[in-house]
Amino acid sequence: MWTKNRQIVHMDDEGRLVLPPETATRLGLRPGAPVMIEEGDNVVRLFRSVSDLAKVYVEPTNACNLDCITCMRQVWDEPLGQMSAQTYQRVLDGLKAFTPAPTVFFGGIGEPLAHPRIVEMIRQAKALGAKVELITNGILLNEAMALQLILADLDVLWVSLDGATAESYADVRLGATLPLVIENLRRLPYLRYRGSRLKSVMPLGIAFVAMKRNVAELPAVLQLGTRLGAKWFSITNVLAHTADLNEEILYHRTMGDGPRQLAGEVPRVSFPRMDMTEATQLPLAEMLRGNYAVQTAGGEVGRGVYTCPFVEKGTLSIRWDGQVSPCLPLLHTHDGYLHDRVRRSHAYTVGQIGERSLPELWHDPAYLALRERLAIFDYSPCVDCNCCDLAEENREDCLSNTFPACGGCLWAQGIVQCP
Repeated sequence: MWTKNRQIVHMDDEGRLVLPPETATRLGLRPGAPVMIEEGDNVVRLFRSVSDLAKVYVEPTNACNLDCITCMRQVWDEPLGQMSAQTYQRVLDGLKAFTPAPTVFFGGIGEPLAHPRIVEMIRQAKALGAKVELITNGILLNEAMALQLILADLDVLWVSLDGATAESYADVRLGATLPLVIENLRRLPYLRYRGSRLKSVMPLGIAFVAMKRNVAELPAVLQLGTRLGAKWFSITNVLAHTADLNEEILYHRTMGDGPRQLAGEVPRVSFPRMDMTEATQLPLAEMLRGNYAVQTAGGEVGRGVYTCPFVEKGTLSIRWDGQVSPCLPLLHTHDGYLHDRVRRSHAYTVGQIGERSLPELWHDPAYLALRERLAIFDYSPCVDCNCCDLAEENREDCLSNTFPACGGCLWAQGIVQCP
């Protein structure tokens, strides 16, 4: 949900950059706060302070009413459970210590609407002044549930939609029926009217997982989502947990062809905006697949490579049992393919919310040091290289980084992303 907001700021008499107070507050730029900057040819980027907590992912449950082929639950052996009232109260108590209140995003592995207290959990977070978002597969979004979410003042509802036809949708989300999801979404405008007295509430976002089997339907999904009133679309590649899914991925060459991409500076190519036609499609595709640093209209196409999006956005994640992790991918141990090799990503926790408060965990010196390391992202390029045994796990890497070693993370390559 990025919007361009350029403005002129000034240097004071001592050569310090003076930012508008609202900008400094939004980015967590307080006196003494550690801040990362990135210097380009003609630009300096200023990032959110790594000491500022802006968003908390809360996993209400890891149970789900579906059995999707894309889910890591296909290849794990973890107990199922749901967040207790006591654990969630600890989360709420911790959020009170942060100003402004961080956004609360209900998601993770599992279906949030399957938690029996999810509506009350939303109300409690809203009572703290937090913005609240939730992602669902849409099956349980019946009329009664949708109206409750609206009355609870949910800020954004995300719905996973991986196909525009019943056949393609059911091919991915086993046990789901697209007509039911569409019916649930089509009644939202009427329910908004009932629940809000003409006020525009609970905007819709659509999340799409792209694979060979369904990527041709992406334009139709965008059109369908637009007709249903979607304000945002989040498109991600699939994370291949199985050999069959590895045959479905759309980023074999994006992951690199080995050490060729690691040797020194690659040539930079700057090209303008242009029509995507039969004449331009092939040459543009070949350029993007090449070993180049590509810029278009002043922006870097691959700028998100080797950066941790969770640290850049100031987030942490809380598992259903109260374990706190730096990001969603580290909530659960899971397997994923890098080329044709399996990499095991072990779950990593910075502490248990039942034993230490959220502010204590967030400001812990070791966790702050980890976020600073992730902000710089000085890890081995396992996604590109993937040629030694260290790439098989996230325990350590060849640059002497210890657990968690994040060089094989596809989120850090801009390949997989979360709303």
